[in-house]
Amino acid sequence: MTTSTVSSRINTIKQNKTPSGQGKDVGKEESANKPPLVLNTPSLDLDDCQWFLNRELTWLEFNRRILHEAEETRTPLLERLKFIAIVSANLDSFFMKRIGGFKQQIGAGMSELTLDGRTPLQQVRECHQVIRDINTHKKEVLGNVLALLSQKGIVIESYATLTSREKIYLREYFYSSVFPLLTPQSIDPAHPFPFVSNLSLNLLVTLKYPKSIDVTVARIKVPIGLGTPRFIRVGKGDHFIPVEELIIHNLDILFPGMSIVTCELFRVTRNSNTEKDEDQADDLMAMIESELKERKFAPIVRLEIAQGMVPLHRGRLAAELELDEDNDVFEVNGMLAMRDLFELAALDYVRLHDPHYSPIDHPLLLSPRNIFHIIRDTGSILLQHPYESFTSSVERFLREAATDPKVRGIKMTLYRTGSKSSVIDYLILAAQKGKQVAVVIELKARFDEAANIQLAERMEQVGIHVTYGVIGLKTHCKVIMVVRQDYNGLRRYLHIGTGNYNAETARIYSDIGLLTCDEAIGQDISELFNYLTTGFMNNRNFKKLSPAPRLLKNTLLQGIEREIAHSLQNGGGGLIQFKMNALEDGDVVRALYRASQAGVKVDLIVRDTCRIRPGIPGLSGNIRVVSIVGRFLEHARLYYFRNGGKEVYYLSSADSMKRNLEARVEIFCPVEAPELMQELRMIFNTQLNDRCAAWDMKSDGSYIQRSCSNDEKPCGTHQLMIEQAEKRQKAAAKEKYSARYKA
Repeated sequence: MTTSTVSSRINTIKQNKTPSGQGKDVGKEESANKPPLVLNTPSLDLDDCQWFLNRELTWLEFNRRILHEAEETRTPLLERLKFIAIVSANLDSFFMKRIGGFKQQIGAGMSELTLDGRTPLQQVRECHQVIRDINTHKKEVLGNVLALLSQKGIVIESYATLTSREKIYLREYFYSSVFPLLTPQSIDPAHPFPFVSNLSLNLLVTLKYPKSIDVTVARIKVPIGLGTPRFIRVGKGDHFIPVEELIIHNLDILFPGMSIVTCELFRVTRNSNTEKDEDQADDLMAMIESELKERKFAPIVRLEIAQGMVPLHRGRLAAELELDEDNDVFEVNGMLAMRDLFELAALDYVRLHDPHYSPIDHPLLLSPRNIFHIIRDTGSILLQHPYESFTSSVERFLREAATDPKVRGIKMTLYRTGSKSSVIDYLILAAQKGKQVAVVIELKARFDEAANIQLAERMEQVGIHVTYGVIGLKTHCKVIMVVRQDYNGLRRYLHIGTGNYNAETARIYSDIGLLTCDEAIGQDISELFNYLTTGFMNNRNFKKLSPAPRLLKNTLLQGIEREIAHSLQNGGGGLIQFKMNALEDGDVVRALYRASQAGVKVDLIVRDTCRIRPGIPGLSGNIRVVSIVGRFLEHARLYYFRNGGKEVYYLSSADSMKRNLEARVEIFCPVEAPELMQELRMIFNTQLNDRCAAWDMKSDGSYIQRSCSNDEKPCGTHQLMIEQAEKRQKAAAKEKYSARYKA
């Protein structure tokens, strides 16, 4: 069934079933020759593909919302440029991961339908069309942003607008700083078509001797990175010229005595799906290193060319790169590789960026006391990043664990971390001080494999026990366990989080963490680590945690079914609220549909991919889906069930995706302290009631952004969370001052 057919049928449902006053903007253009679809709930087939949105298309829709941030007048100009770069980088990754995977399926002759009834080929074609639309819109947005930046003195020049003096300066710069890095490669019978690296920007140059009619072709890789910027500063101000333009207008130095006929830009994207079978690997690290080498030479899945390329050259490139010229070649009207705009977005103009915000110290961690004493006296502490400092909480937790003489051991999972990570330094320090340190590192974290291999080798050199998790499962959970000799015996101190142990992303990702010494959770974490380091799960009992792939999905589905039972017994009143990055698992979607049909109210805060269709009477009339897009990347996963008044909250590393629930090691961790539950309630309420950064999903998968009233100051989730964190800090400081004054 096509998207238009599904949308049409949903519109009919809304037109005929929506109560008066609701859904007035839906269903007005229903085709007269289609009979209305009458929903009979007991016989409704929840496996019908029409009730599922496509994973890839909803993710691309998320990128439209990101791009909208670049259009918002309330967004500072350099932040708007940043959002354009983010969308460009996201689309690069999408081709490398998702389109690359579909190409492999098509090549293998696979035609299995998705939950929404699409074949791999259909998905590729539909995604291509959406991406072309996004690229067209992105070019328009960039033009508007650059025009506004030029008024602030930040300009991307074209070579034609430069003065003679500037051209002389740039020619000297080219000769000294760019020319030595260039390697022109001829393409002729004696020189086969050269290897083109992933995401590289290239020039295809045709040239000839002045009196010859024979034309030769050469390829030049534009040397971006490793000290060479994409945008070269012109003069002392903030005027820049793209490095490729500098090369194009100085080709006579590269090809002396030759006539340049044409010079055209192109860029390729390669498939990143080169994973091998772990079961057949004798050495996992060697296998990952082999995968990285293969990825470098992986098949190309996209060719981008600058507008106006000679058709003959376009066809030749497509043929040489083994691509379908009609479907795999993207002609770009404007700048190629817009992800490089991150360079300009980083310019130091305070007024053109978001207002500076320094994460506060958690009020309970303001004390210089031993952090383990604070946790022991408090019981549990909820951390909210980036509003609260990662450095003074998680990094402090590890730093004090490394130096505390009573700490006997540290165990930790590591998925992604920063290039300059204090986390690794503290683990190494702990090992050097004779503490037992064990790290489960995920070598197959996509695009971080090389970094993780280096980290593993570095840690092993100082005696840290490094393991790589369970064969066939990615270790995605975020857990630290510190074993300390307390006054009454060994005690486990824990950090459980929704985000990676990365100080850089902890400043721009919205995540939740829990510091606790709960005995039952500590025992469960011990069992989890023993599973991760041995692969043996049989007969392991978990009292509070629900790990994936064994228990988490069942816990989630049982929670939904329990809410359905409460609602049916009490005539309603059920409430489910989930916050996650993605909702893709078909079993969870069907369970939520059943909950809606049973009268349970379902609030879903889903950042990007979402298969569910909200707001369809008789199916999902009690479901609403909200997406928050703004200054920070929403990354936390939280799950709530009203449970007949005995409320249940979980924080988790897992999205409701099949891969997370069935092919990764993840955990559900309950949050039970009433004061911490109140903090989580505040997060849900703030985001669900957001009037500025929130988007409401419609039944057809499109989104409508909420808007403030004319007399209301725009204030989205992230600004509200910043203000709430600052209020907590001021209240804690006032309380501390008051206590000191009384003393």
